[in-house]
Amino acid sequence: MNKKLLLISNSTNHGEEYLAYTKKHISDFLGNEVKNLAFIPYAAVSMSFVEYFNKVNEVFTKMGYEVKSTEDIQGAAKVLEEADAIVVGGGNTFHLIHFMHEKGIMDIIKKKVENGTPYIGWSAGSNVACPSIKTTNDMPVIQPVSFEGLSLVHFQVNPHYTDGRIPNHNGESREDRIKEFMELNPEYPVVGLKEGTMLRIEGESIKLIGNKTLKIFRKDMPTLEYDTNSSIDFIMK
Repeated sequence: MNKKLLLISNSTNHGEEYLAYTKKHISDFLGNEVKNLAFIPYAAVSMSFVEYFNKVNEVFTKMGYEVKSTEDIQGAAKVLEEADAIVVGGGNTFHLIHFMHEKGIMDIIKKKVENGTPYIGWSAGSNVACPSIKTTNDMPVIQPVSFEGLSLVHFQVNPHYTDGRIPNHNGESREDRIKEFMELNPEYPVVGLKEGTMLRIEGESIKLIGNKTLKIFRKDMPTLEYDTNSSIDFIMK
């Protein structure tokens, strides 16, 4: 069965309410059959998992979905097994992947998504869908059990990607850091996913959604920029 993923760069655009710009795309992606969502809150650090669930649940309930957290009393495995779709929130990627491994839910998620269960992730939730979390922007606030991701796609995502440089600041640009990654991990293309954009994946088809371009980095190849009219299916191979 074809995999279905919606990988979102960021939850909230400047001046908007939480998840506002994503709602119509999420509804379109999930369609009419999906009602019950499993939410994975482990990227939360500065708020509790319960607080994070409540924040997300408020949005999705208004959209007509029923949401359960993997911290529900039923247990993460049962919540995931009974879900029509899986939602993974943003926050700190190291914190997220640590708890996903520790709670033993990696294989459950991977099998469900490979069997057609839709997957939605934003920011850290997009990072963990990749082969590893090595292209996250986050600080390693916790030692994760592993850097290994879900490998739901065969490329890496760098959410919140920007070409910007801070004036008079001599630190590496985002592009510099991605190129360092590729020196040691040449087999993985990296998608620089700008804020306000997302990737919709169905089977071997992938489409950019949003009003900005994305960049695709590949080892020893020119960095190319694509817009929403471009075919980028080649990165699914």
